[in-house]
Amino acid sequence: MDVLVTNDDGIHARGLRALYAALSEAGHTVHVVAPMCQQSGVGHSLTFFEPVRAVEIVEPDFRGLGVFGTPTDCVKLALGILLPQMPDIVISGINAGANVGPDILYSGTVAAATEAALEELPSIAVSHDDHTAGVDLLPQARHLVELAPRFDWSSLPKRRVINVNYPAGPLSQAKEIKVCPQTSAVWKNVYAERRDPRGNPYWWLEGGIPPGTINSGSDKDLLNKGHITVTPLRFEFTDEKSMAFLQDTLA
Repeated sequence: MDVLVTNDDGIHARGLRALYAALSEAGHTVHVVAPMCQQSGVGHSLTFFEPVRAVEIVEPDFRGLGVFGTPTDCVKLALGILLPQMPDIVISGINAGANVGPDILYSGTVAAATEAALEELPSIAVSHDDHTAGVDLLPQARHLVELAPRFDWSSLPKRRVINVNYPAGPLSQAKEIKVCPQTSAVWKNVYAERRDPRGNPYWWLEGGIPPGTINSGSDKDLLNKGHITVTPLRFEFTDEKSMAFLQDTLA
């Protein structure tokens, strides 16, 4: 396969490097176009009011283009001008931390995959439910490389993202794959207030999804229980039921 790899953690992130290594050792042609720096939480944002630049990074066991922009910038630039031809598939990740439930709206990882899906390319977003530094993600990357060809893209509807999440801990302890919906639970926002050396306040976003609100059988629920979760995503936001109601109301 000819594969475009990107992410939102940056081109030096261990998850992306593990995915690059696993794809390469499996004999695939790998193109990396990823942000130069951390872009988590930027969603589907684009760079409009300044130029987008890229630099080539060449190392003994790695080659890629680092983009001074967002994950969506990376995919648009790659598909629009940087790649010699359209890839067979786009894989975004492996993200440090899960992307389930409401995270899907905020995630640059999912947004990059979505941008590829809008071009009707097979598209996977992949995450690992762990932020611990130094975690070896090569086993998860190899598993994902074996899993990707099992998706029958010709039978799936167009413009879909397959969202894959691996549970925290080593792959050997993960439970079987579960195909599941995203949770409808949302984050409870908590901002920790602190003071800078001049006494001015600043805030760090903390919080999380309250456990009691998580739907049984959803991505967050099953991931917490140690399963590998697979959720097909679509980004067609029109609410048909509400549209009919508004048509009647405004008639």
